[in-house]
Amino acid sequence: MDRNDVLYGVAAILLVLLLALVVKPMIAGQLARIGTPVPEPAAPAGNATLTPVLTPVLTTPEPAPVRSPAVTATVQAIGFVDPSVYGIRPAEPSLTATRFDNLPLNTTMVSFARINGSFSGTTRIVQIPFPYWELVYTVDPVPETIPAVVTPVKGSEGSWSGVHGSYSGARPEFTIQVVETGDPGRIVRNISPPGGIDLDLWTASASPTPRSGRDAPAIMLSADPRPWTERFFEGERSYYFIITAKLVNSYSIDIQVPARYTETG
Repeated sequence: MDRNDVLYGVAAILLVLLLALVVKPMIAGQLARIGTPVPEPAAPAGNATLTPVLTPVLTTPEPAPVRSPAVTATVQAIGFVDPSVYGIRPAEPSLTATRFDNLPLNTTMVSFARINGSFSGTTRIVQIPFPYWELVYTVDPVPETIPAVVTPVKGSEGSWSGVHGSYSGARPEFTIQVVETGDPGRIVRNISPPGGIDLDLWTASASPTPRSGRDAPAIMLSADPRPWTERFFEGERSYYFIITAKLVNSYSIDIQVPARYTETG
């Protein structure tokens, strides 16, 4: 027999023994019988009673419950201590109160820009760097034309020609267009005197009002609405003005802003 055949046979026998003695007991959950065998307990002889050996189990005793102290009706007073006891450095006190000034709000208006003229026209650009401003304007109109009489003129053939009288129905007109420079297509506001311009009506509407006392002189109350005021709650922009004036001797446009906007210090 060849030597290699003998070695292969011995290896096969060892493999079978390994499977039978180690692998199979491990799979079946039994202890592998390797080395010195563990002796099994001998059966009692005769009528002897087998007494089981009890192994004591050590358990940790549970602590007794701690009772909370009885709640009394007395409220504890908690005092204050030095913060340094806890290693705390007190912060420097700071004033957090709000200051209220007793001074009333200054509502005085002051002139910021002014336009004076007699004819229609377009002004240069004016920058208004404030959120609120007012446009105060007044007009001095031309009095209405009185009826005029024209003396007839005798022609060469003895005929008479001419106009005996005529009336002028033209009345003064005044308008202001406020245009924003950044948006030329947007007219911010069209301004004209409310109710129109009627100098004769304003003069005729004046009526005496008696003062207290029998001999006290009367006070003449005028119905003249000039000047007119337009308020603008949009500002901080640039504007120019398109003015139309007809039958007007003169006009004045005053751009005013709150005095508190221009105060310094």
